[in-house]
Amino acid sequence: MTWTNEAAIRRWGAMPRAALEQTKHDGDLAKRHLVNPVLLRMLGDVRGLRVLDAGCGNGYLSRILAERGARVVGVEPGQALYEFAMEKETERPQGIRYVSADLCDLPDLEGPFDAVVASMVLPAIPDWRSAMRACVEALAPGGTFVFSVNHPCFEQLWPSWREHGEYRTREYLAEYEIDGLHGVDFHRTLSTYLNELVGLGCRLREIAEPGLDPEVAATGPQGIEAYAHMPNFMLVSAERN
Repeated sequence: MTWTNEAAIRRWGAMPRAALEQTKHDGDLAKRHLVNPVLLRMLGDVRGLRVLDAGCGNGYLSRILAERGARVVGVEPGQALYEFAMEKETERPQGIRYVSADLCDLPDLEGPFDAVVASMVLPAIPDWRSAMRACVEALAPGGTFVFSVNHPCFEQLWPSWREHGEYRTREYLAEYEIDGLHGVDFHRTLSTYLNELVGLGCRLREIAEPGLDPEVAATGPQGIEAYAHMPNFMLVSAERN
């Protein structure tokens, strides 16, 4: 099928309650040990800053940022995820404003942001270029844009390692779908993301490819040791000119 934003949102937006509950504090194992620490380091001290959590999912990162003193707006189009995030804000108010919207069609969010974070969002959006542009345009000049994606070179690292004891891939240059448990992601090359970022007038600050602590890997499920040898995620920090 030809994926539209609307179709992808419907698929992700039907995520079951059990999955949302399991990841409500700090995400899954990979986010907890690989993605979150780097994202938070790249963002730095967010006290008093206005931060957009673009594609906030169940809101766990928004809640972490609010706990660190940020004034957070979370945007999420998926119905189940948005409703879960709103529910948690009602249960324990942190001053987070949640907005149900496609990143490619943002409503008025009441002015520019000091920082925008898009964690594991761009690979799930068919019209990802418009989404990245919206993230950059939401920033004040000099503002920080941080995003994470499945590492384009090692996207299916875990299943490949479980099956072969090493990483194998057949294709890199073409764009293709990667079907997952709760939604679909799209493979794009590393240069595709970075060239688009530069073309939007951003100055690249840092690229990170975190590896899993071997001691953590030793306690995880079969195949997770692959994350100690190869990066399954790529994180990028940039500044809007």
